[in-house]
Amino acid sequence: MKVTSIKSQVKRAGRYSIFVDGKYEFSLSDTALLDSKLANGQELSQAQLREFKQVSVDDKLYNNVLGYLAIRPRTDWEITAYLQRKGASPALSTTILNKLSNLNLLDDKKFAEAFVSDRRLLRAKSRRKLVQELRQKHVADDIIQAAVGNEPEDEQSALRAIIERKRRQSKYRDNLKLMQYLAGQGFNYGDIKAALGEDDSA
Repeated sequence: MKVTSIKSQVKRAGRYSIFVDGKYEFSLSDTALLDSKLANGQELSQAQLREFKQVSVDDKLYNNVLGYLAIRPRTDWEITAYLQRKGASPALSTTILNKLSNLNLLDDKKFAEAFVSDRRLLRAKSRRKLVQELRQKHVADDIIQAAVGNEPEDEQSALRAIIERKRRQSKYRDNLKLMQYLAGQGFNYGDIKAALGEDDSA
């Protein structure tokens, strides 16, 4: 058997169709193609063709993972779960996870830091709520604690920021509704009462 053509795919940029004896057999990304060292005119055995077809399957899965990561950053657990849903073998999952880590595309510490920064900036959630959400993503407790911190000032700052922002909405000018909202964000009752008292006296 001989590789008779290697053609760039029109609908999928960066991916190439491989033809053997004039028939389409599999496709590879540009990176996988370079790694394979395939070339027009190259002779292949049946065993080699099977191997390249498996490389193609693994390569597609890796590129799907990259697309999944492009939507938003993910934790190690989220990518592992995604690979399991896609039927990846443990060996392939480990290979992909290692590759992503080496490319700095998978780092639970950076994920947790960015997650906390984003939530505090955009939604001003409580420390308890942040911890809960990160645990749901299976981030290790030591990483969570480092990202969230233990300073009570941070919690009070987040609470004051969210009160100030929500007061601009007419429905949250009612203290009861605002308290219910803040409780839903994980703030405790005592802190909410104190902060609202400060707000009302301002």
